[in-house]
Amino acid sequence: MLKNLLTYIKQEDVAEQLYHSLVGIEIEEHRIDKNGKLSQHPYPANLGSRKYHPYLQSDFSESMNEVVTDPNPNIGGFLDQLDTLQTVLYRSMGQDEFIWPLSMPPVLESDDISFIKNHFERPAFAKYRNYLTDKYGIQRKIVTGVHVNFSVPEPVINRLYTHYEDQFKSLVEFKNALYFQLAQNFVLHRWLLTYLFGASPIAEMGYLPKPVAELVHPVRSIRNSIYGYVNNQDDQVNVTVYSSLHHYIDGITKAINNRHLYSPAEFYGPVRLRGQEKLKDYQTKGISYLEFRVLDNTPFTPNGISRHALYFIKFFLIYLLVKPVNQENIQEQLKQSFENNNRVALESPDQPTFKEAEAVHIFDDLISMARSLHAHSEQLQALDDFSEVVTHPELTASAMLLPHIKNHSLMTFGVEVAKKWKAHRINNPKLLPAMANLSDAAQKLIFHAIRLGIRYYEVRDEHGEELLMLTYENVTQVVYSSKVSLKNPVDYLYELFPEIKKDAFEKWTL
Repeated sequence: MLKNLLTYIKQEDVAEQLYHSLVGIEIEEHRIDKNGKLSQHPYPANLGSRKYHPYLQSDFSESMNEVVTDPNPNIGGFLDQLDTLQTVLYRSMGQDEFIWPLSMPPVLESDDISFIKNHFERPAFAKYRNYLTDKYGIQRKIVTGVHVNFSVPEPVINRLYTHYEDQFKSLVEFKNALYFQLAQNFVLHRWLLTYLFGASPIAEMGYLPKPVAELVHPVRSIRNSIYGYVNNQDDQVNVTVYSSLHHYIDGITKAINNRHLYSPAEFYGPVRLRGQEKLKDYQTKGISYLEFRVLDNTPFTPNGISRHALYFIKFFLIYLLVKPVNQENIQEQLKQSFENNNRVALESPDQPTFKEAEAVHIFDDLISMARSLHAHSEQLQALDDFSEVVTHPELTASAMLLPHIKNHSLMTFGVEVAKKWKAHRINNPKLLPAMANLSDAAQKLIFHAIRLGIRYYEVRDEHGEELLMLTYENVTQVVYSSKVSLKNPVDYLYELFPEIKKDAFEKWTL
């Protein structure tokens, strides 16, 4: 057990560095038509090849886009990037297409299911996708959500390790223990995030094969319940895989070897270890970061997740990182956490949660810890605000959706929001509003670089002048933003990266 972490964080004075832990976001979302049906337009050809695109991908269906930010220590920084990437996506899809703002898919009719099943333009994944279709059906595979990636700065890990060298054989072993404690705590406390951020109170027609008694009334989060995006009960990878790192590796490996899972990608637990291609390598090479997979898309902000929520989540992850986990009866604790989360997910959204008293206690601890670590004002404000949500369920996203449910449907609301967010973006006089500090020419360059799949970073030189760093296939070109010309930006990018010209529009062949 990692005891006294909080004490050592204060002793080493690394709280500020810890606040700069890297966070990245992956958001799944569907393109729809003006009536709310899943779009049957092909994946936007002007977005280059999904073979290598770092920011814009698709998932199970061709309508299901995935927007991926770079990791960033600054919440404002990666939210600006998320806004920029979303804007590029909006400006690249059809004029008659919009983004569905909810995690649960819109109404699904037989022609929708048939179209999704028979239209898939990524041959390399066709076999795996057919396997998933046969096993889970189309409906469960097109539920969307927000994934948060989180990593602790290496200097912080190194400093903390000096206090635990007598307990761990290597830095890698310590690092794994640190990350796995966070993973376990996250699973044990998942119910709190389901309460705070659940935003999938109903399933539209066509999602469930038959009516479910528990879902006759709106709930907090179908997506986070047993009726959402979960493995089948007989897949041999229930929540007890989080009992230890060994159990995680061994449990998923056995499920694959016994053909219960196709690959590690089919493990749909609330947390995934990240950083190694092979599961066994986590023991020797270490966990690089964690991926948290439990957040519903919120329709109340144009990017699917709010700045305020992210300030809370980032501090909450730090809290879970330092909180000791009692390993006694850990399997029973994990099983109970699964039941707790499902119960919270299926509660009525406007009613107090059965875990309210515990939630109040957690927020007392969070606020106390934040003050002792001299947390920033944004973090303290987020903690104060969400502590109020704990005792006022009417303030949760799921409860705020209740007035918009008509005839057990959010279709009208979803389409209205989708159209509002698109108008909000494409009617803006700036091409990339989150990069309004750049000239129009520089914005056009970034816009087309993103479309082509070129990584970009904004930096400043020693004189404070803004530079654009553009990277493709390990080649980096640096451009002064003030010197970007008005010439055709695509032609200019082809000059900088000749290889991208032949790669940009080839179909997925891997």
